[in-house]
Amino acid sequence: MDARSLMQAAEEVARKSGDVALGFFRQGVTVDTKGDGTPVTVADRTAEKTAREWIEARFPEDGILGEEFGETRPGARRRWILDPIDGTKTFIRGVPLWGTLVAVTEGETILAGAAYFPPVGEMLVAAPGQGCWWNGKQTRVSTEADLSRALVLSTDERFLTYPQRGAAWRGLAAKASVSRTWGDCYGYLLLATGRAEVMVDELMSPWDAAALQPIIEEAGGVFTDWTGKRTAFGGNCIATNAVLSAQVRELLGAKGT
Repeated sequence: MDARSLMQAAEEVARKSGDVALGFFRQGVTVDTKGDGTPVTVADRTAEKTAREWIEARFPEDGILGEEFGETRPGARRRWILDPIDGTKTFIRGVPLWGTLVAVTEGETILAGAAYFPPVGEMLVAAPGQGCWWNGKQTRVSTEADLSRALVLSTDERFLTYPQRGAAWRGLAAKASVSRTWGDCYGYLLLATGRAEVMVDELMSPWDAAALQPIIEEAGGVFTDWTGKRTAFGGNCIATNAVLSAQVRELLGAKGT
């Protein structure tokens, strides 16, 4: 299956499952706590089931890795990676800055990614060599080269797991024009569409990051982990426009660009 077809498939399943999640939004759903202490709702589970059913019907030999229901066919050559609601804590509080993420991968090579933001009606989709598309139009990161004019974002500026990264982040934020916590996948939407210059996360699972790497890269940005390695599987992320990449990673203590 070619890259464009996979990109279209990722977009379709993201839209279907995201619209299911939207049906539960601001409806007072019950919140459960998973074994790792994070929240989950019927919206997360139902949206992921919708995505899995769609994939199983069309790609029965492919593997699936989802946040809520784990892994299916782990030995499959091609795998779909799903996050039905990226930003569940945001979703629970009725804040519209959450999204649905879908990636298609072979090993750690990401073949296509889609990020759908149902409450605000925005869709990002990308595949290597195919560009990044925002609601049907090609999009690019900003060309802002002056950090003092940049908007920098992070999901949680406290950096509770890695306090030393928090100190580096605060140093970066002090040099920027604006610092905000419009985080989770919403921050990457702003970066990919030229509305922000930097988005940083100290902790990310594969389902948080896989869809976002091709989106940022095909929009002309740089997506690495905190060591500077180009990967969506490093457990964290620094994403930037191209012209601020080296400066930002130096300030954050990343080893490469």
